[in-house]
Amino acid sequence: MFFSVREMEARKLEFETSFRPGEIEFVGKQLRQRGDLQVSGSAEWIEATGEIRVRGRIKGQFEADCDRCLEPVLFPADTCFDLFYRPVDQEASRSEREIDSGEAEIGYYEGEGLELEDIVREQVLLTLPLQWVCMEDCKGICPVCGQNRNTTCCNCKTVAVDDRWSALRNF
Repeated sequence: MFFSVREMEARKLEFETSFRPGEIEFVGKQLRQRGDLQVSGSAEWIEATGEIRVRGRIKGQFEADCDRCLEPVLFPADTCFDLFYRPVDQEASRSEREIDSGEAEIGYYEGEGLELEDIVREQVLLTLPLQWVCMEDCKGICPVCGQNRNTTCCNCKTVAVDDRWSALRNF
């Protein structure tokens, strides 16, 4: 869905849509969307500042492999957003200057408007955790036999090797 500046100059745009799995690409194949992603909100042109304001809510569910044990993990995404965008060419004409903390939260767009898919992708990725783990105390997989330590107790012995001293072994 495209939010055209010309259309927003005439009226505020309300949207309520859903994206099926695969319509928006999230981090390659690592993050998988489960079911429809519901998105609703509004986009409006703020004439006084020349900015676009997009407000809305995203609700859906995602799956990724645990970073420690590689088992699939479900992550809910339910977030609200309130974003401001300025045209890139508006900022290019200004000389270098200090910005305040409020301006650090402003995004930029090129051309005639914004794509909703880009906004949704960014907000979903910001909502999800940086490390995808199935549980806080996940034991991961055994580096020797490769079994999931959460489900199987293996008797493999791991020996810690300090590679900093490996060059001295050659003397």
